Amino acid sequence: MSLGQSTLGPSWISQRVLGWIWRLEHAFERARASGRAEDDTRIRIFFVLALFSAGFLILAIGATHAALFSNAGKGDYVRPMGAARADLVDRNGQLLAADLLHYGLYIDPREIWDSQETRRALFANLPDLTPQRLERALRAGRRTYVLGGLTPELRAKVHDLGLPGVSFEPEEKRVYPLGYTAAHLIGFADTGGEGLTGAEAAFNDDIRSAAATQGSVPLSIDLRIQAALEDELYKATAQFRPKGAVGVVVNVHTGEILGLANYPTYDPNRPGEASLDARLNRAAGAIYEMGSTFKGFTVAIGLDTKVATPSSTFDATHPFQLGYRTIHDYHATHKVLTLVEVFQHSSNIGTARLATEIGVERLSSYFKAFGLTSPAKVELIESARPLTPRVWNEDAIASTSFGEGINVSPLALARAYSGLLNGGELLPLTIKKLPAGTQVHGPRVISRETALTLLQIMRANVTGGSGKSANVAGLNVGGKTGTGNKWDPAIHRYSTTRQVSSFAAVFPTDGPLEAPRYFVLVLLDEPQKDKTGLDPTGGIVAAPAVGHVIERIAPFLGVQRRAETNPFTAAVETADAGEEH
Repeated sequence: MSLGQSTLGPSWISQRVLGWIWRLEHAFERARASGRAEDDTRIRIFFVLALFSAGFLILAIGATHAALFSNAGKGDYVRPMGAARADLVDRNGQLLAADLLHYGLYIDPREIWDSQETRRALFANLPDLTPQRLERALRAGRRTYVLGGLTPELRAKVHDLGLPGVSFEPEEKRVYPLGYTAAHLIGFADTGGEGLTGAEAAFNDDIRSAAATQGSVPLSIDLRIQAALEDELYKATAQFRPKGAVGVVVNVHTGEILGLANYPTYDPNRPGEASLDARLNRAAGAIYEMGSTFKGFTVAIGLDTKVATPSSTFDATHPFQLGYRTIHDYHATHKVLTLVEVFQHSSNIGTARLATEIGVERLSSYFKAFGLTSPAKVELIESARPLTPRVWNEDAIASTSFGEGINVSPLALARAYSGLLNGGELLPLTIKKLPAGTQVHGPRVISRETALTLLQIMRANVTGGSGKSANVAGLNVGGKTGTGNKWDPAIHRYSTTRQVSSFAAVFPTDGPLEAPRYFVLVLLDEPQKDKTGLDPTGGIVAAPAVGHVIERIAPFLGVQRRAETNPFTAAVETADAGEEH
């Protein structure tokens, strides 16, 4: 350090200040010695004013320096109140979750004058305050946290009571303004600001990072689509009273989940009040035997391996004997069926015969390539592992060909079907909005030719097969019904009264493979007969709901009505053509 610099250091400043004080004190003494008391008073007043002025000047300089040159408030040093977690919004910017300013209530019993009055006033204004919690605070002997989550309005109301010993501290609270809507996809965070389920857990780090920059995290769902999906799903549950239900809408070209609904559901603002069953994300975290929806995969494999063509025939005139077991059709036709008719009639016999021609090695390897033997690839931590055959043999491929003996999550089914319907590439599913124009690619699982043919076969099933009740004029809906009896471990066989009924759909089926296309799934777990008394199969309980969903969401997706296609027209003689269990 140079000499010039050293003379400006703190010691020099302190010496100058001491010198001023010494001279002022001698000025006081001279004034008293000369008998001029008024001068002594003036000097003292001047001295006090000078000290105050210097103090204010120092504070002003310090505040200016802190505002202009300090690092406080930059980066991760200080987080603004209420921004520990960024907002979650839907793909159109609609608010799904946010941190809002709330207050925690504290009590210091050492400052309380009248305990009884404090009890009466707090209980009258805080309905969530329990007697046990308040009594613990009153006996604590120190300042204690009593209750959190008070809104600014409620805080002001209690504050205005003027209760001694009652105070408040600001705190962050995660709020879900739409309540039950999309609860399982959005998820919730704990009071410490850590995401526990859904998108809150999946994107925990991203949400925290975005909070530091006052940003938001957009999810893939469209609230308009979500509302329509939930409404139709809940209408179906009211009619058929299942123990659970799922609805999913996916953009097959990007893997974006545009809607995801579960029944029962819960309010993420109060997750502790919901049962574990209500908080279960059935779309991702539950697995089911999907029944005849698996026939779409088996038919696609038959086409892709050149084992079959749409006009190939399969003998369904009598049950199919395979080793120790006999395979029947739910609606027996007693006919030789083409591949298209096997799909339309949902023939277990025809599908099992196709599976044996494909062979054990090829069919099992395709199922693996479709992602059906592993958890659905999606950001949700709830994604469940499937239950697959221990040994892949002829019996296993015959069963799995029509959806028995293999349990997968609805999202795993949605992902696999999307890969069949987008031109043949298996993509990861995502609950995060992708930038406009994003092109997503994945491993090829079937050829483009197979994908085009499958779209036509699925369309034929809606125009003249088991999926007729899902048809929507002008939208060229295709799909496959599924009704799987549930395995009952108590009797070591499949139940005749408990089943999983579903419908897996695609729209529109016409146009080039690159055209916008969407997959829709509705599943009801153990639906009951309604007043019609009909067996609650997929074609009865799920297909109509899917049709209603598609009709409502098509305008939001920009899908225009156009001339209807009717490929592979086939006579389906059974009026109530249904799906084998």
